[in-house]
Amino acid sequence: MTDARALTSHPWFFCGIGGSGMLPLALILKGQGAAVAGSDRSRDQGRTPEKFAWLESLGFDLFAQDGSGIVSADQTLVASAAVEDTVPEVVRAKELGCARMSRAELLATLFNAAPSGIAIGGTSGKSTVTGMTGWIMTKAGRDPTIMNGAVMKNFVTPDAPFASARVGQGDIFVSEVDESDGSIALYRPKVAVLGNVSLDHKSLEELRQLFGDFIARADVAAINLDDAETAALAPRAKTVLTFGITAPDAQIGAIDIVEQATALTATVLDRRDGSVYPLHLKVPGRHNLYNALAAIAAAHAAGVPVAEAVAALGSFSGLARRFDIVGTSASGITVIDDFGHNPDKVSATLATLKAHPGRVIAFFQPHGYGPLRQMGAELAQVFARKLGPDDVTVLCDPVYFGGTVDRSEGSERIVRLIGEAGGSAEYIPSRADCGERIAAMARPGDRIVIMGARDDTLSAFAAGILTRLER
Repeated sequence: MTDARALTSHPWFFCGIGGSGMLPLALILKGQGAAVAGSDRSRDQGRTPEKFAWLESLGFDLFAQDGSGIVSADQTLVASAAVEDTVPEVVRAKELGCARMSRAELLATLFNAAPSGIAIGGTSGKSTVTGMTGWIMTKAGRDPTIMNGAVMKNFVTPDAPFASARVGQGDIFVSEVDESDGSIALYRPKVAVLGNVSLDHKSLEELRQLFGDFIARADVAAINLDDAETAALAPRAKTVLTFGITAPDAQIGAIDIVEQATALTATVLDRRDGSVYPLHLKVPGRHNLYNALAAIAAAHAAGVPVAEAVAALGSFSGLARRFDIVGTSASGITVIDDFGHNPDKVSATLATLKAHPGRVIAFFQPHGYGPLRQMGAELAQVFARKLGPDDVTVLCDPVYFGGTVDRSEGSERIVRLIGEAGGSAEYIPSRADCGERIAAMARPGDRIVIMGARDDTLSAFAAGILTRLER
């Protein structure tokens, strides 16, 4: 199955259709004309009912996760590799002999079927670079299809409150691509972007191989020269377009950088001809300047003039849950909703906060017991190092949606490690109690940041804290 027509000629069923990786794929397939149904444990448990009501309003058939939606051998079941064989949909699909595809296989198939694919790779910042690149291509009139793991605020409308995908009629398909499961090997991009390489899910040796092969397959690779690992891979590219802030020979660079609490300005320098362009970002933090340079390079590699790309980013409004300012109370306490969940992302968020005065109250909900065991010690170091003596970290228990995971070691270990490293942290098992505690300790000028992944209800939790502060 490679061409788009083959993809839309039979019905699809998504197991976990509301998930951040599944939802945009379901939207793209439906937008291209396929019949799509699905189920989700979150829907059965009554979480984020507005998301599922919206999907039904778009014509998706939703079922309980009991196997009742799998009715024909013609259906292709889309289920992530993590879905157990005991899940009723999987059992029923096996009985009927349905084809099964992983999320990654489906995305790669859709991507490779497009005439011109821009693939965004790297350990951190992929969603933001994808959103920025997609916005540039949209403003440039290229009518792209965009696949993102996060909701892109520029595309949110009353009719599309969960706009993590955009279905366009043009040749361009912009997508983030994941190295954590090795699926990055499936993509054949015209333009490959490599922002950074650091330890997350695989060893550095494996990552060098995966990312090196990735950029070697592209017609043009946009590569960050400031990152030692990505710079070392540059020779593998057929044609390379480099970007960076500190590297003196980066082709697309940035000077005159001014960081503000909620924005950033800089001058983009194209060293190939010496031209300069004023850049105004509505999103803060030096990591977002890197994201912007990556998007400018990606769009330019796909034929958009640098001047046009830089100008388009002035109206880029960011992604939901990526340093997303929920609001500021009358007493001057700001609440921020953020997707930070691994050491790199948490570190970037805290660095952005600490670049400006005011105490930080960092709430962290781990996105599972397994990830917490794997990266907990490193996370504790980040909280202890990045935050000062007046700042406080608050952890609740990891998110748990059921299943057979080992729950013997949780958030109390991380709090202990933060304390041992010289930081200040509190462990409060219940998230609701964390909200009470945070609202009680907050004082004028504080910034409260709500961090975590794989749980849509964190945004409502952040909004609830702001409401409590307003009272």
